Amino acid sequence: MKVQVNTSNDIDNKDALERWAGDYLNEHLGRFEQDLTSIEVQLTDENHAAKGGGIDKRCMMEARVAGRDPIAVTNYGADQNLAFRGAADKLAKALEHAFGKLDRREHRARDTIRRDPEVIDLVPPQA
Repeated sequence: MKVQVNTSNDIDNKDALERWAGDYLNEHLGRFEQDLTSIEVQLTDENHAAKGGGIDKRCMMEARVAGRDPIAVTNYGADQNLAFRGAADKLAKALEHAFGKLDRREHRARDTIRRDPEVIDLVPPQA
């Protein structure tokens, strides 16, 4: 899954930040990998670094879902780490909610052992 990180002028956008964000999101959201094409992250300092203080770091994440509308969340934090991790948690919950609905309504194609002949032969018939 491709992860793209964009930052405002007040936040350093180094290659290390993008690598870390990609690794974190691939680990945190890996269970959705088959359904996601990419995730875009925007980190901004709402009141700019010179003013400081408060919960002014904003992280917006948008997950591009194959064949569906994107899912976006926003989180604010005292620093960019808290804002980022909070947004990642919110995105995971939003994806669980969205894909839970798909499972109930559209019966997404999934691997199952219920139709595997080897497994069926191992299960004793019930009386």
